[in-house]
Amino acid sequence: MDALDQAIRSHCADAYVAIGSSRDAEMRYLSRFTTTDPIVFFKKPGQRGTIIVSQMECERAARESEAAVMSRAQAGLLEIMKQEKNRWKALALMIAGLTGGKVLVPSHFPYGLALELAALVTVEVDPGTVEQLRAKKNEWEVGRIRAVQTATDLAMERAIRLIRNAKIRKGILFQGAVPLSSEKVRAAMHRVLLDHGCLAIDTIVACGEDTAVPHNIGSGALREGVPIVIDVFPMEEASGYYSDMTRTVCRGEPSPEIRDMYEAVRAAQDLAASRIRPGVSGEEVHSEVVDFFSERGYASGAKGFVHNLGHGVGLEVHESPSLGPGGGILSRCNVVTNEPGLYYPGKGGIRLEDTGLVTASGFSPLTRFTKELTV
Repeated sequence: MDALDQAIRSHCADAYVAIGSSRDAEMRYLSRFTTTDPIVFFKKPGQRGTIIVSQMECERAARESEAAVMSRAQAGLLEIMKQEKNRWKALALMIAGLTGGKVLVPSHFPYGLALELAALVTVEVDPGTVEQLRAKKNEWEVGRIRAVQTATDLAMERAIRLIRNAKIRKGILFQGAVPLSSEKVRAAMHRVLLDHGCLAIDTIVACGEDTAVPHNIGSGALREGVPIVIDVFPMEEASGYYSDMTRTVCRGEPSPEIRDMYEAVRAAQDLAASRIRPGVSGEEVHSEVVDFFSERGYASGAKGFVHNLGHGVGLEVHESPSLGPGGGILSRCNVVTNEPGLYYPGKGGIRLEDTGLVTASGFSPLTRFTKELTV
């Protein structure tokens, strides 16, 4: 947390303060404690961070959290609430009493609490120190993402096996006597993930023209000879870490146009993988892929390559750094996606996505799943 100490000192603040449940990625990162109820975190420079929890959570927090633990009673909140019934004002009085004359808070700090706190101490918004800390993963974090990716591989394998084994009747894929649908494949993937301690929502299993919209979740029967985009981004329940992977497949022979699009996307992904390395900006790598597609006749705009090349992955499925316009310099220990795609209404879309670690020598994929268009 040296960077957080430096941020506190550089702003001449007395402490850094955050509030939220573990659904807030920053709080999960700072506390390593899982809770559905909001807790307060504060850190003074040179000292260990502290979380303030209810009495019933003290023992569990002491076992699980990397921060020091203080009950609300120890923090003075219960005595304050005897006189002050306004929740935000009571919390502000507690925080001000613990931290001193100036506090640094994240940009998503609750506005109501910030107003009450600003009446007692100086409040300044931090420019994103914790976000920058989270962007560089340690060995344990990479291990958790790798574990999620292993489960993701198994879920993808299940999906593609269902598609491969389906019978084709009048251009529709069937599982037994009923059509094989996006919903059935999605549910099968989610069951695999649950069996391996992971949760997934909004998994994309889109078919045909639906694939021309990058985040169309997909519905209905799957069909022969058209692209099926499968994009899954599960979270490991125990740690909160995500991975993210996309594959595009066809059951049966696709049109030459779709095959050409697939080969262009795969070549673009290989190009990006060769360019991702420390010291290069995400914007630069994205621009090279845009230029590559343009040279192949796939200009970007309202159709074609319509999204960023990639994004960071960690306690959020989309976090820093960005591989797109305005994307900053990549650093060793970033975990990012590499996901070029092409999308054309009336034809369909192709996307391939790997998650990987930025190492001293370049992009090291954590995704090992095979890439094949026809299954």
